[in-house]
Amino acid sequence: MRHSRIAAFTLIELLVVIAIIAILIGLLLPAVQKVREAAARTQCVNNLKQIGLAAQGYHDGQLTLPPGYLATVPYTDGATDTTPGWGWAAFLLPYVEQDALFRQINLSQPITNSPAVAATLLKVYLCPSDLTPGAAFSVPDGFGNPVMTAAPASYAACVGGDESDTKDAMGQGVFYRNSRTRLTDITDGTSGTILIGERAWANANGVWAGAVPNGVCKRGQQNPCPGSGAGSYPASTLGLAHSHLNNALTDTDGGLDDFSSRHTGGSNILFGDGHVSFVRSVPGDNADGSFTRDSLAFQAMGTRAGGEVIQGLDY
Repeated sequence: MRHSRIAAFTLIELLVVIAIIAILIGLLLPAVQKVREAAARTQCVNNLKQIGLAAQGYHDGQLTLPPGYLATVPYTDGATDTTPGWGWAAFLLPYVEQDALFRQINLSQPITNSPAVAATLLKVYLCPSDLTPGAAFSVPDGFGNPVMTAAPASYAACVGGDESDTKDAMGQGVFYRNSRTRLTDITDGTSGTILIGERAWANANGVWAGAVPNGVCKRGQQNPCPGSGAGSYPASTLGLAHSHLNNALTDTDGGLDDFSSRHTGGSNILFGDGHVSFVRSVPGDNADGSFTRDSLAFQAMGTRAGGEVIQGLDY
């Protein structure tokens, strides 16, 4: 009687094959991740370009850029005085194919009166690389009490350099409380002046709707600054930032009012002429508290009419 032999792997051969497959996966995974990040970064650039076209469209119709946020009550602190609070991104809704959503807004009424609108997720205001929630999140007041739920945002408008705070009544940049900046007001040149940039929700929990009255911008769970930094910043910071640092690592206020991203090495920034550039990280100041050369250059990009000469920062 003849017995047939069945070909099979030995245990050693099987382990060798598994090891080879593991090595190949290990080599392939970083490449896949790089491709995904490249695609996400490209989509982020496209978002900002679309926002830039929207800003230009708004300017063509209104002869001015939208306000950083709209406030009809007297200024006190940029925290409790932001009513109604609708921000630059809300004013641009008709120009980013969201006219139906915009028509649901009464700009004279507080953001908190339009919870369904404020809670609407909009992809154009979200960077794919950012770690954002899949739904609206709770915006608290300074004591941690919920004010309303609102959709996240990965972008913030520039109030100026370090000389301008997001909670100030005015700013040296293009966007601030009740700003009505015209392109002709940008005497530093639109190609070198920041309009809007990335401010990762993972670092600072911003919203697109604007400065939610009595709300605060909370520190994100992935914020890399030391835990001793600020845990929140006033309501005006929910949609505004200044160009002091970029991807801050050592800022005492937690970098909540600075630009940031989940990309490696920098952030995408929209300039006044509509172009988008990847600006490298400015992680902190000098040890003695003075500004670095890169920070001074980044701050110069944030002002609309400062007359500075930009030197040192590649972008």
